[in-house]
Amino acid sequence: MVVVMDREQYGREALRQFYEELQEPIFPESVGLIKEELGRLREGGWLCANQGQDTPRERRLYLLPKIHKDRLFPDVPPWRPIVLDRGRESYGVAEFITKHLSASEMSRYYVAVDVGTASVRAALVTPDGRVRHTAEEPVVIWDPCAEHYEQSSEDIWSKCCRTVKRVTRDVDAACVRGVGFDATCSLVVLDRHFQPVAVNHTGVRERNVVMWMDHRAAEQAARITASKHRVLRGVGGVMSPEMQPPKLLWLKENLRESCWKEAAHFFDLPDFLSWKATGSLCRSLCTLVCKWTYSPSEGWDDTFWSAVGLEDLTENSYSKIGEQTCCPGTPVGRGLTADAAADLGLRPGTAVAASLIDAHAGGLGVIGADVSGHQLPCEEQPVTSRMALICGTSSCHMAVSTQPLFVPGVWGPYLSAMLPGLWLNEGGQSATGRLVDHVVKGHAAYGQLREQAETSGKHVCSCLNLHLQHMSGDAAHLEQLTAGLHIWPDFHGNRSPLADQTSRGSVVGLTLSQTLDDLALLYLATLQAIALGTRHIIDAMREAGHDITTLFLCGGLSKNALFVQTHANITGLPVVLPAEPEAVLLGSAEAMKKMTRIGHVVRPNPELESFYRRKYAVFLRLYDHQKECVALMEDDGV
Repeated sequence: MVVVMDREQYGREALRQFYEELQEPIFPESVGLIKEELGRLREGGWLCANQGQDTPRERRLYLLPKIHKDRLFPDVPPWRPIVLDRGRESYGVAEFITKHLSASEMSRYYVAVDVGTASVRAALVTPDGRVRHTAEEPVVIWDPCAEHYEQSSEDIWSKCCRTVKRVTRDVDAACVRGVGFDATCSLVVLDRHFQPVAVNHTGVRERNVVMWMDHRAAEQAARITASKHRVLRGVGGVMSPEMQPPKLLWLKENLRESCWKEAAHFFDLPDFLSWKATGSLCRSLCTLVCKWTYSPSEGWDDTFWSAVGLEDLTENSYSKIGEQTCCPGTPVGRGLTADAAADLGLRPGTAVAASLIDAHAGGLGVIGADVSGHQLPCEEQPVTSRMALICGTSSCHMAVSTQPLFVPGVWGPYLSAMLPGLWLNEGGQSATGRLVDHVVKGHAAYGQLREQAETSGKHVCSCLNLHLQHMSGDAAHLEQLTAGLHIWPDFHGNRSPLADQTSRGSVVGLTLSQTLDDLALLYLATLQAIALGTRHIIDAMREAGHDITTLFLCGGLSKNALFVQTHANITGLPVVLPAEPEAVLLGSAEAMKKMTRIGHVVRPNPELESFYRRKYAVFLRLYDHQKECVALMEDDGV
């Protein structure tokens, strides 16, 4: 006999009704055990109250969350127990419950929220790292002029709420044990009433977020670099306009009255989400250390902020940018506030983890994977032999070390910014997925490609990959089609390892062709250029002391098989892909080894080693030639 009861109604009255309904106490020996399990019942989930080694399945009492009981048995009163399997006609229902609504599905979940450049994604994740449901909502981006990119914190929060509600709609809120946020390192500005402050000349308050990829502060970043302050040693010696100090300085110098004087709170976007969820102003060390020059051991450096003209941020113990800090993943405040819980469709007090930058969440989601039995060079080696490559709109290259390693042009070393007790170096490329889109969509043959993709139901990149195979006739060597076509990929500046925001993209080998063949070759050369950039970053890290033997990829571009294979072939390293494609969301759910499983390994083709050794030499010369051209144009004496 299988009996199902609504756990929301469970108690003395329910037991009495249970016995009256059955006319006999068929499980008297289980009453004591049922009482012992009351605490677990309150935490939510499926529970077999009298399950034991000596209790056959057909004599178990099951307690079911109300949402599932209502779905399975909508016509049964909530207090009334349901007796299954007394006759053959109910056997199928009993089998469904005992086999398909397992304890792992019904007990505990975590909600992960990832705010990327163009969308918000949420996932419902089990404790063992399985993503049950995902949802995605686009976010609005404004680009009022060159190098200016803005968003709305209210729009982002509303999309967080919508996606969380979508992934949890079939789950009892009591089953959600925690929420984790990650986001791009964009700058959010609020006034003393926590209302949006405009970050634009037009005064539109809704647009209160300076996006990570906004380069309006390039001149301010150059001036900060020129200060040669000691904190710059922790960012590769060069201040990037993608970090927060130059953005803050731009706002002070360009929007003093309308923004700077009104602003009371400057948040990194991940910290804004934590505050919005909990009401706590505590900032994650992940954001403050990596994007704000904060030192975990020494705190803020007053001399830096004074040297760059932002001394007013030191007032009131740095209340505008963060007085209190916490380690990534630790509980923030008292969990969800009543307002946030209502917005998200969850319970007040649900735990909220200190937030992460999206790239760091991705790194956390893959770098600790168990590689046993895969014959990888990093097997039985420390995690310092691995590099996590998070590749989406942009790409980040994350490697850790036991001692601080200073890599020119590479951010860090940051202590405990991703893994406790380890130093993080973070290389990156400012435009990767965005560069692929730019090259593909800007080509004359894109309309033909889009039509082909719509007809076949495939992604445009999948169509291009297939087209290249047809062009080559040999999938293993199709990458050699670009022997005469070379791209320098810095269309949005160079983040690493040159740290040169004045660097620009270039293409060598163009023809008058506007065919689909020509588009496919440009697409392939772009993928190769991005992978050559990764090799450039790895070489710089190795020269500084890193010992990187294996790549771990995640993010949108990692779903492109040709992108992955070119990275393996160009770097000469095996590439590990996670079994769960949403690794960034797993990282946001505070995943590590127990949540990460290997999907498959892509190994380099040794026959292409000579081809890519030569192509890499050409790649490096493209930058040298660009600088020579710039110098010539700046020399009036030529």
